[in-house]
Amino acid sequence: MKYCFQILILLLMVTSCDYFKAPRKPKAIARVGENYLFEADILDLVPKGTSKQDSIAIVKSFIGQWATKKLLFEAAEKNIGKSQLDEFNVLIEQYKVDLYTKAYLENLVIRQIDTLVTEDQIVDYYNKNKQYFKNSDELVKLRYVNLVKENPKFAKVKSKFSSFTKKDKKELEQLAVQFKSYAFNDSIWVDINQVYEKIPFINIENKQKYISSGMNFQYPDSSTVWLVKVNKVLPKNSATPLEFLRPTIKQIIINNRKLKLINTLEKEITNDAIKDNKYEIYK
Repeated sequence: MKYCFQILILLLMVTSCDYFKAPRKPKAIARVGENYLFEADILDLVPKGTSKQDSIAIVKSFIGQWATKKLLFEAAEKNIGKSQLDEFNVLIEQYKVDLYTKAYLENLVIRQIDTLVTEDQIVDYYNKNKQYFKNSDELVKLRYVNLVKENPKFAKVKSKFSSFTKKDKKELEQLAVQFKSYAFNDSIWVDINQVYEKIPFINIENKQKYISSGMNFQYPDSSTVWLVKVNKVLPKNSATPLEFLRPTIKQIIINNRKLKLINTLEKEITNDAIKDNKYEIYK
């Protein structure tokens, strides 16, 4: 019986040996002093599909940068004066506090903030503050089409672009796949700098030649033709129209709500701490 018991113990030890193995240690690939860089730290470093040669170069560069930073940090700790180190530690601790509290308040705000802004609220804010809204550059309402010179439907496009009834606009949109670029929403104000980006032959030096209310013109370049109709131009430093500011005002209203809510939350947290005897001022 004793012999059988010994065999049973031996079998249990053999079959269960995996349970008694020490956990596998992470594989280190570099060391600086007591700091180690492990394989796990570079698992997602190299993008998929990168060649072997480029992969090696990326990993070597990363290891080199990691080592340099660690060595510099160790040298800094040894050579920077104690008073300066103490100053840095205060800044680090303050940054940590600011980071944590900001994240916490942002999470609270996300759960409680009302992001619904009505048209009446936007109009009311605009009317109360419109004296502060001045456009820094000209604002323009225009439409344009850019198409190759050899386009067989050029005459049709030009005619419909000029008359631009609802039916014409719809037909032009159906032909849009043939255009190099276009913009048909000429009821929206755009900043003049956007015009420079979209219509490259117009720039700050020649804008007076092309950008004027009611102007309608055709401009050929090396391989294409531009058709441009300028509906209206609002001069620099004019009162910025509401339709241009609507998205901005909506965001301002939401941001003001956030600031108000944060102020309320801070007061509530402080008052609760006083009630719970977690916060007191000694006189």
